[in-house]
Amino acid sequence: MPPPYRVLHVIDHLGAGGAQEVVCQLIKHGQGRLFQPEVATLYGHGHYWDIIRSWRVPVYSLSSIGFWRAFPLMAPRLLRLLIHRRYDVVHTHLLGANLLALVLAAFQGVPLRLTHDHTNDEFRAHSFVPRWLDSQANRLNHHVIAVSSSIRAFLCREEGVSADKISVIHNSVDLLRFSPKSDVAGPQLERRKWGLPAQALVVGGVGRLHYQKNFRLFLEVAAEVCARVPQAFFVIAGEGAELPALEELSRQLGIASRVRFLGFVKEMPELYECLDLLLLTSHFEGTPLTVLEAMAMGVPVVASRVDGVAEVLQDGQDAMLVSPGRKDLFVEEICRMLNDPGRRQGLARAGQKKARGQFSAEAMVRRVEDLYLRYLENGAGPHQVSPAAGEPA
Repeated sequence: MPPPYRVLHVIDHLGAGGAQEVVCQLIKHGQGRLFQPEVATLYGHGHYWDIIRSWRVPVYSLSSIGFWRAFPLMAPRLLRLLIHRRYDVVHTHLLGANLLALVLAAFQGVPLRLTHDHTNDEFRAHSFVPRWLDSQANRLNHHVIAVSSSIRAFLCREEGVSADKISVIHNSVDLLRFSPKSDVAGPQLERRKWGLPAQALVVGGVGRLHYQKNFRLFLEVAAEVCARVPQAFFVIAGEGAELPALEELSRQLGIASRVRFLGFVKEMPELYECLDLLLLTSHFEGTPLTVLEAMAMGVPVVASRVDGVAEVLQDGQDAMLVSPGRKDLFVEEICRMLNDPGRRQGLARAGQKKARGQFSAEAMVRRVEDLYLRYLENGAGPHQVSPAAGEPA
């Protein structure tokens, strides 16, 4: 066996997000005898900083301020890290990391440069500059991982990436972590922790408070459902710039007393235990982790029929899918689900079977590592690591 290959994951930030969860899965379920992971975040620390450090994985922050203002600082710091650590693989996540790290990794001659494309981003799709920059960066990598076939099609159509350079590897769920408790009293204990009514029918939304997730529609649907289902109660787990506007909207809609904004939730399995239903109202998605997590926890899902959601779920079998933006259809479906426990239970069982059978984190990580080995064993060998003096902290 060769000594372990040194892998650097570069990501825009370590705040809440699906890409950050994927990085954690790649570290947690990776084969330590073959790969030694490290992480560089372009700016700040974020929620996942301490989690990754607790696994004794080196983590570097290149700046304490935002991407564009700190760009002149980030580039030399990342280049110095690449020179001193001599990585075998640079694996980038999100647009900023792709633009910066691929250029420097190519300049430094890193043997394998790989990009993980996590979402069909409407901003990138409708704006020439980020699309052109991303396409130029992708010319410098060896391979792209797309988390859905729709992303693969977008990259081929809009950015000119060759189809044989892209592998579709769907997102996954940590089945050891996201597994329902056997204790029947668990959900009620968790509801008390979150201040949720014991007898309520709780509908949850999970994600960044960002245009993509369309939580404005979530609240408009909640108002209609609350008017029809007296026991309905709604929670939103996530943080972002839209929080003040969403809180104000809940007041305007007259449902502030029936909605909880929970902020960032570290122990998501505990929250899923409280839910009767997960609602996803997104404008666009790759393969949303929250859907897979909810399914693994036995929570039925109602979601927008978009991109990767429609790709991995079957309407009426393991989830209920609704045309994007159709408030009336969301309201109708959620009311039907809340008023029919048998329907919820049947959907939950089918969803859980699918999540546990087809979307395990271990299987996803093995596929990514197989990609690494496909390139590294065809000529690229592990580097000898030079002293780490002068590395950015």
